[in-house]
Amino acid sequence: MKLLRIGPPGAERPAVLSPEGVPLDLSAITPDIDADFLSGGGLERARTALEAGELPVLPGAAGAGTPDGPRVGPPVAPRGKLIGIGTNYADYAAATGAEPPERPIVFIKPTDTVVGPYDPVRIPRGCTATDHEVELAVVIGRTARYLETDAEAEAAVAGYAVANDVTEREHQFGHGGQWGKGKSFETFTPLGPWLATPDELGDGGTAALGLRTRVNGELVQDGTTAGMLFGVPYLVRHLSRFMALRPGDVVITGTPAGVAMTRPDTPYLRPGDVMELEVDLLGGQRQVLAAA
Repeated sequence: MKLLRIGPPGAERPAVLSPEGVPLDLSAITPDIDADFLSGGGLERARTALEAGELPVLPGAAGAGTPDGPRVGPPVAPRGKLIGIGTNYADYAAATGAEPPERPIVFIKPTDTVVGPYDPVRIPRGCTATDHEVELAVVIGRTARYLETDAEAEAAVAGYAVANDVTEREHQFGHGGQWGKGKSFETFTPLGPWLATPDELGDGGTAALGLRTRVNGELVQDGTTAGMLFGVPYLVRHLSRFMALRPGDVVITGTPAGVAMTRPDTPYLRPGDVMELEVDLLGGQRQVLAAA
C-alpha cells in the first residue's frame, strides 16, 4: 500500500492510493496515519478495505501534489522520534574525505522540521551554506528493543518514504561540530509523498534502490542504497540497542555523494532554487527554496 496524508498542516486527512493512483479515504478506519494506526492493526484494516473495494474517493483530493491541487503532508504524523544516520554511504565518505565509520553515526532532528514533500524549504536568516540530502526514510511500526536478528528488525518496519535531510553546513561544522545546529531549522525535513509498505518494494527490498536529486533541473545526486555502509536491518537492530524505537518513529538513513558541500563548482542553495528528489518505488518530491 501507499499511504498518504492530504490537507493543510495540522488538518491532514488519511488516504491510501488505489492501484490507479487515486487517493481513497481512510477516515472511517483511522483519524490519522500515526502511531496508533501503525501499531493497532490499522495497516491490516486498511489493506482489507482496499482489496474489498470499500473505500470511497477522498473528497477534494484530485490533483494532490500538483501546483493547483491540495497539499500533500508528510505521510506519517511527525510526533515520534526523527533519527538521522550520518556518513552512511561509501561514495559520500570518499567525497568528503571522511573515514568510513566503524559504527553508525547517530543524531536526532526535531520533529517540527518535518514538512510535506512539496512544501517550501526556508533558508535560515544569515545562512549561506544550505545543502540537500536525498535519503531513504524508514518508518517504525511497532515498539522495538534489543533486537537480535535482521528478521526482527524487518518485522519492526511499517514502511519507507523519501526524505530530504536539508542541512546548513556552516552551522553543522562551524559551531563546534554540533550537527544538530545545522539540521534543526524549520522545514528542514521534507518527507513523502507516501509511506510505502514493505511489499511495495518487491523481493529486492531496500538493497538497491536508486536515489536522485536535481537542483534547477541538473542531476547532482545519483546513488543507490547498495552503497550503504550499514543497511536498514542493521540500522534498526543497532538503534534498538540504544533507544526504544516506537511506532511512528522515522529513521533517515544517510545520503549518497553529490551534495553541494563536495562540489566546489556548485553553489549552495539560494532562494528561488528548485530541488527535485526521488527514490525508486517511493515517488518524488519538489521544493522551492525561500528566505526565512
